[in-house]
Amino acid sequence: MAYVIAEPCIGTKDSACVDACPVDCIHPKKDEPGFDEVEILHIEPVECIDCGACVPVCPVSAIFAIEDLPEKWNEFAARNAAYYGK
Repeated sequence: MAYVIAEPCIGTKDSACVDACPVDCIHPKKDEPGFDEVEILHIEPVECIDCGACVPVCPVSAIFAIEDLPEKWNEFAARNAAYYGK
């Protein structure tokens, strides 16, 4: 898993990261089933190419490289993986 979306995304779910992703690996999109039910967006760990395009466009600084994920938000790596059944 290259990048993780963490706690600051809760309640925001801004789609700037979705639009910036060149490989379409951030879900759910606003028009996809389940968007209203999830707290945060998730990055597909296998499809992510580790480009970092999503990081600077996030308005709440919620996206971190896995090695830079603050310890207090470690649970979000597991939540992201679980969303994709990994």
